[in-house]
Order: sequence, then C-alpha cells, then structure tokens
Amino acid sequence: MAYDKRLYELADNEIKHRRLSAENTLNVRIAEVEDKLPEIAEIRRQLSGTSVELTKLIIRRDKNFKNSFERIKNQNLQGQEMIRLLLKKNGYPENYLEPAYFCPICHDTGIENDSRCSCFDKLLNNFAVQKLNEEANMPHCDFEHFDLSYYDGKTENGVDCRSKMEKNFDFCKNYADVFSRNSTSLFLLGKTGLGKTHLSLSIAKKVTERGFTVAYGSLLNYLRIIEKEHFGRAENPETDTMQVLINTDLLILDDLGSEFRTSFSESALYNIINSRINLGLPTIISSNLSTSELQRSYNDRIISRLFSVFTTLMFVGEDVRQIKRLRGEI
Repeated sequence: MAYDKRLYELADNEIKHRRLSAENTLNVRIAEVEDKLPEIAEIRRQLSGTSVELTKLIIRRDKNFKNSFERIKNQNLQGQEMIRLLLKKNGYPENYLEPAYFCPICHDTGIENDSRCSCFDKLLNNFAVQKLNEEANMPHCDFEHFDLSYYDGKTENGVDCRSKMEKNFDFCKNYADVFSRNSTSLFLLGKTGLGKTHLSLSIAKKVTERGFTVAYGSLLNYLRIIEKEHFGRAENPETDTMQVLINTDLLILDDLGSEFRTSFSESALYNIINSRINLGLPTIISSNLSTSELQRSYNDRIISRLFSVFTTLMFVGEDVRQIKRLRGEI
C-alpha cells in the first residue's frame, strides 16, 4: 500500500524513538544492577572479553577454530545463566538485563528479513488514520455527556423511548469497554438528532484511549476522497485512503445515505464493507434512513451484509437538537 512520504518519516522517527528508549532503559538497568551486584558486573566484563576473543578467533581462523569456538560459546552460555540466577536470587526478573523492545520481531529496527516489519506497517496505518481524522473535523463526544433525559415519551408502537435508549447507551458503553479487533459490527438506525453520532464517537474516544486505531468520518467525505484518488485528482497521488479505511482496527462511517449515489460510490462502499467483513474487522455505520428507504437506495449485496452481519441498534425519540433549541439550551 502507498502512503504519503511524510507518513514514512513519522513512522521511521517513531521506530527510532522506540529503539533508543529500549536501549536507554537497558543502560539504566545495567548501571543499577552492576552498582548493587558487583559480581554481575564482573561476569559481564568477562563476557565482553570472550566477545573480543571470538572476534580474533574468526579473523585468525586457525585449525583449532571449532574447539575454541565451542569453548567460548559455552563460557558465554554459562556466564549468561549465572547472571539470570543472580538476578532472580536478588529479586529481579531473569530477563531484567535484556532489551525490552516494543517489537519482539524486528527489535525496533522496522526491518524483518530485508522487508518492512509488520510493526512499521501498523505505524504507517495509524498515522494515516490520524491524518484522516484531523481532516474529518468531527466533534469529540464521550459517554459522560450523553443525556438520557431528552428521551421522553413513547414510539408509535408504544415502546418507551428512554428505556430503549438506555439499553442502546449501555450496549455502546460495554462495546467500547471490551472492544477488540474481533468485536461485532454495529448498524445504528434512526431519525436525525437521536444521538447516533454522539454514541459512535463516544465509542471512538474510548477505543482510541485503549490503544486501538479508529477512523471516523462521514461516508460522504470518505467517498469524495476515494473518488479523487481513484481518478487521479488527489493532492497526494501516493495516498490510498480505501486501504487505510479497510485496515484500521475500527472504522466508523457516519450518515449512510447522505452521499450522492453512483455506481462508483456503491462499488467503493461495498468494497469497504465486504473487505472488512472478510478480515474480521468491526465497522460501525449510522444512517437516518428507514429500512425501506435503505432497501430502495442500495443493492442487495450491501443490504444483505448490513442486516445479516451487523448488529442493528434502533434509535428512538424526538430530535434532541430541536428539544435543546425549544429549551433555549443552544
């Protein structure tokens, strides 16, 4: 996948920062342990001597190379084992003097088998998502400011609005608390002004705080960006927004139905939804359209996935923004 050059620079700087941090932490630990346990300092000095001896042996490569190599190797193994035993005896973890790299695969180099490590690709996608979110300019919401007192009355079918919305609130809060890349996808349905965006962005805030990457924005804006990139009209031709949206831990698409529907937009939407389903990644989609309006607006492939794979939450009540205006609160 292609990314903006700036994103590569950000990812590279983060990798370097991680490695430097691991090395600095190790140096502090070495100084601490050698000050408290001079016997470990002595063993480490001897091990350093065997490293020099091994280098000379490799350069010389004489007829006793194999025996000498095995002797030095055993000395190193014995010395390392002695250090682990001394650490454990004095209340330290056995691996206390081993670098605590963020990525155990590449040891914070960003390279694995002459290719980019998966940790580097993850950083690239994270920074790409951050950039998308900044451009989306969506409001920041949280669960603490979701007010259930606005949901009075009953629906036409006699459903108590507050009780229904309280269940939606509890479901979304629990969803965010236990979120994983294997979480179910959600389809939030209901008229405008009922809190769909507020709760989906509250989920985004909580999930982001837990360390996951979340891309959130209006479907309309995302499709405009994807269309420009597809037809070569994007400011940065290297960016592939479609793939960023497909690979983020959680994707939130706000206001399904507000976009201008074309064969391209429908194909792009299907690709995003279907690709994330195939990858087992969760998506949250909200819409102001009714079920019948959705069925008239989108093809069967999209509708089938939305109503068979996604968990549907129905939002009920009166437009909260209108209620706030009548009360003089906005």
